[in-house]
Amino acid sequence: MRALKQKKAQAVPESQMSLGRNFRKYWPYYVMVLPGVIYMIIFKFIPMLGSVIAFQDYSVYQGIGGSPFVGLKYFKSLFSYPDFQRIFTNTLILGAYKILFVFPIPVVLALMINEVRRTKLKKTIQTAVYIPYFLSWIIVAELVFDFLGMNGIFNQIRQALGMDPILIMQQSKYFRIVYVISSIWKEAGWGTVVYIAAISGIDQSLYEAAEIDGASRWQRMTRVTLPLLVPTVVTLLLLNIGSFMELGFEHVFSLLTPMTYSTGDIFDTYVYRVGILQAQYSLTTAVGLFQSFIGLVLVVVFNKISKKVSEDGGLW
Repeated sequence: MRALKQKKAQAVPESQMSLGRNFRKYWPYYVMVLPGVIYMIIFKFIPMLGSVIAFQDYSVYQGIGGSPFVGLKYFKSLFSYPDFQRIFTNTLILGAYKILFVFPIPVVLALMINEVRRTKLKKTIQTAVYIPYFLSWIIVAELVFDFLGMNGIFNQIRQALGMDPILIMQQSKYFRIVYVISSIWKEAGWGTVVYIAAISGIDQSLYEAAEIDGASRWQRMTRVTLPLLVPTVVTLLLLNIGSFMELGFEHVFSLLTPMTYSTGDIFDTYVYRVGILQAQYSLTTAVGLFQSFIGLVLVVVFNKISKKVSEDGGLW
């Protein structure tokens, strides 16, 4: 009888196991994930309760409970702000540039590094690409200003070639180019590591079968590696689209100059000026909700598109 019960228990699919039995069986994994869950609750979910500030005339002294509700007042103020169109346009353009030009680079680098056969050279390239990720945006911005300054390497080369120096960081038309290039230099390494890890999990027998069929290295990369990498690419793309409106305050603010506000001023820098310097917390909370709403809509739309394009695509 006892053996029969054990067989029945083993026959039950894991998806239908009770929470208690599942926890007893996999408790080490639950313990491992617990710090991440606690972090998400404390720093992500609990702060969401403060979103009510966007609908209040918030006062630090009265608090959330004592501040009067004003409905959509601050959303109307945001949309009627004279520079709203400029800030919104700059955010959309820089977000689109980041998706179109920055996001694909790690995929290409991972595919190229994976084709390097010498282990030492491969590790050296990975390290060189990954090191900039550990630098803060303040340091990166200083390096950019030094490189593109009047006496920087860029202008020294131009002068050596007989051309006049250019103050790139003081001209608004170059700001977006500098933003994209600096993003690639700093962040491409992290994405490359993620994709290389995904590539390393591909079954090697597939490459062996392709080689036996006479496939070249290029064909093995484009017809074996790349198709199997698509689900990872789609997942990371959706995560990037979710933060489409959040371009990173430190990055943009560190590169901004008074002459480049026309093309570089975004919602993150606007929130700093208005929310931190002028203490307009309700207005900046409304800005945050607006950004989150746009991100949510984009994720839902692109998630549906990815499901239609790829069977393995989509987050849910």
